[in-house]
Amino acid sequence: MRNCFIRDLGRMSYGEALGIQQQLASERKQGLGSDHLLFVEHPHVITIGRNGHEENLLAPEALLRQHAIELYETDRGGDVTYHGPGQLVAYPIMDLREWKRDVGAFVCAIEQVLIDTLEEFGIRARRIPKLTGVWVGDEDADAAKVAAIGIHLSRWVSTHGLALNVTTDLRYFQYIVPCGLTKPVTSMEKLGVQVDATEVKRALSRHFGRIFDFEMQAPEPALTGEFVQ
Repeated sequence: MRNCFIRDLGRMSYGEALGIQQQLASERKQGLGSDHLLFVEHPHVITIGRNGHEENLLAPEALLRQHAIELYETDRGGDVTYHGPGQLVAYPIMDLREWKRDVGAFVCAIEQVLIDTLEEFGIRARRIPKLTGVWVGDEDADAAKVAAIGIHLSRWVSTHGLALNVTTDLRYFQYIVPCGLTKPVTSMEKLGVQVDATEVKRALSRHFGRIFDFEMQAPEPALTGEFVQ
């Protein structure tokens, strides 16, 4: 099995975490280093993907600054999304040449990691055809999004990843049209599940290793951050 190193970056700004992603991805493109799964919690930030539409940002930058919300344009796929406290963000930095050179299969596998993780906590989640991410609710018309996915691939090395709402303050989504969709968002907490984020990280790490055929490992000493046991 291939190795994947888990790194918990704790609370970290979006820009700083992006720099770590880019450093690791640069090494992987050169055939150096190892695959990583980075966990992080960001302070309030709205990011606009490379397919983003300005009309999906519902608040002017002055109002965002007033509420201490950063704004970033980024190279991930997708439209506009929000990250903030209580949200579990995970960035897989992987060389897909050592797994499958298939973007669709990669996104589908990340969705499955999330679905299996949520099932462990009693939440039945699913996909909706043609809508990236993970949803709850039996009927598509009434579905709510509990996790978003946005990735970037360069020379088959991935950056960016997933955001799972654990105890996220959902009021912050009022400033955007999440992922360009008018469907509501939800969280594990809103769905009645009270759980510590560390437990979710452990579960997600296990399912990530199983689905991507990784041996999940303690971190290499080159980066700061704590290993998720």
